[in-house]
Amino acid sequence: MPESRQPPKFRDGPFAYHEEVELEVASLTNLGEGLARRDGWVVFVPGALPGEKIVARIWHNSANFSRGDLVRVLTPSPHRVQPRCELFGECGGCQYQNLAYPQQLEWKQKQVAEAFERLGGIKTKVDPCHPSPKQYGYRSKITPHFMTPRRADFPIGFLAAGTSRRVVDVAKCPITTDAINAAYARARKDIKANPGRFERGATLLFRDCAEGVVTDPRATVTEKVGPLTLKFLAGEFFQNNPSVLQEFVAHAVDLARASGARHLVDAYCGSGLFALSAAPHFESVSGIEVSAEAVRKAAENAALNRLLNCRFIAGSAESIFSGLPVKGADTAVIIDPPRRGCDEAFLTQLDAFSPRRVVYVSCAPDTQARDAKALAAMGWRLTSVRPFDLFPQTRHVESVAAFERG
Repeated sequence: MPESRQPPKFRDGPFAYHEEVELEVASLTNLGEGLARRDGWVVFVPGALPGEKIVARIWHNSANFSRGDLVRVLTPSPHRVQPRCELFGECGGCQYQNLAYPQQLEWKQKQVAEAFERLGGIKTKVDPCHPSPKQYGYRSKITPHFMTPRRADFPIGFLAAGTSRRVVDVAKCPITTDAINAAYARARKDIKANPGRFERGATLLFRDCAEGVVTDPRATVTEKVGPLTLKFLAGEFFQNNPSVLQEFVAHAVDLARASGARHLVDAYCGSGLFALSAAPHFESVSGIEVSAEAVRKAAENAALNRLLNCRFIAGSAESIFSGLPVKGADTAVIIDPPRRGCDEAFLTQLDAFSPRRVVYVSCAPDTQARDAKALAAMGWRLTSVRPFDLFPQTRHVESVAAFERG
């Protein structure tokens, strides 16, 4: 039954506040929520799976959709499984622990295809999502939080699902490595035993690497990717699923090699992962990065791995490709931008450089699809897309796409 006392900001709509409604779930969104329709009206329900008949309790009406909490499943999906984590649904870290792994891969493939069609205006074949060898215990870095301690048993963990401030107390994370969980348990015990040391909250770091579990973000750590040894700062970005990383990088490098290019440019090179992995297969490799510190690390990693055909340049955002000793016609370019994707200035410079092939690696298929639309308008043609599951049990997916001149 609807509650008589609804929140002041609750919008009048097709449903009353806390009204319980029966729904049939049609699909999953790119946020991992179940999408259902009632008389054409869309309702989003986290935790609901495609094909299920459910009861949802409405808590929000927007101008053209509603949101509800899953109350019970009347007809479960044949692919529904028991989550390993008792906090699934409350902690915001995972969205798919209730979905069998083969179907997680299928939905990620569909979501990448839908992003290209809906946001990029490109209907294209998307290869099956490449699976992770590990579906649990794979994550090699976590950053738990806690707010200012105001009570004896304050929470340390991760943000609650659908919030930006509330922290769920998480004692152990099943998608994280055993070594991190052990170190995290010790740190939790110490912090909770001495709350007076903290005047405000903090974000912790645990990175599982060759040196063990490192908690200092400024410490230099080591990661092996195939034959490569890479060093970087523990707090810096680096892919967090080592079990699939070699295959993921190899696919991007293979796409660049297949273009027949003699040279490679890695335009967001970071500490050199793609550039150095590609170096044995090209006459020369140039890595470009706006961070001077990352460029130094990449150069050190080239020396560490005895790769003599690499150069790394601290480029400005306004002149990314200026000063390169190679011509675009002889070159393949790998780009792995941050989640926000590429800006217009970068894509204009990339188009002017006119490489033989562009390999676009993305952790955000929505911005990748948006950039694909811009590249298509410049005369580039999408030739392949393959998702990689670097984040099992979550909605996140990496996508590797290749472009050539139309």
